[in-house]
Amino acid sequence: MDRIASARRLRRTQTFAETKLWEILRNGRLDGSKFRRQMPIDRYFADFACRKARLIVELDGAAHRETADYDARRTEVLEHHGFMVIRFDNEQVLMDPGGVAEAIQAALRLTV
Repeated sequence: MDRIASARRLRRTQTFAETKLWEILRNGRLDGSKFRRQMPIDRYFADFACRKARLIVELDGAAHRETADYDARRTEVLEHHGFMVIRFDNEQVLMDPGGVAEAIQAALRLTV
């Protein structure tokens, strides 16, 4: 499967937490920053990426908790490409979307 088709499939099958976070990030709703979903970078797909700010927002569900080594390698590769990576648990997005939005805004200010 090619990368574009893979990204489209990931967008169609996003988790509930990804849907909630996308509602916060889409259409420049957060400080006017344009985010993309499932953006291909190297061999990975960033959950949410703002090219201009060089910021990636990753959501981690229960499966990610068991894959810390994989996540660390993935973060290294993404940072090597000049991105800052911040991570949130799905639970954080669902329980405190305002706090997550504030943390992302703070990260956006750091990248300017």
